[in-house]
Amino acid sequence: MTIQTPSPFEAPAQVAFHRTELALILGLYGRMVAAGEWRDYGISNLRDIAVFSIFRRTAENPLYRIEKNPRLRLRQGQYAVVGMDGQVLKRGNELKSVLQVLERKLIRLIEK
Repeated sequence: MTIQTPSPFEAPAQVAFHRTELALILGLYGRMVAAGEWRDYGISNLRDIAVFSIFRRTAENPLYRIEKNPRLRLRQGQYAVVGMDGQVLKRGNELKSVLQVLERKLIRLIEK
């Protein structure tokens, strides 16, 4: 009987957001809720990808999806912000810089 130890290079069984990543996302989410733009969210931890979906109302399709796909970290970047129509708004390896595309929308709301 041979016992195999998992390799440190194996992909995890499920992709999830880390606590520091969630802190950045939920900080932005809280500011947008306070501005009255967003009302609900959903988190999906799947095998290949983790998704934080943002909704204007509960029974709608998501306005934005913040996706984490570790397989793309050496290519286009593991984080992406995807719009309602499926268009990738921003992609990169640093979550803070990727979320700036949504921060700009908050700045525009305040200027009105």
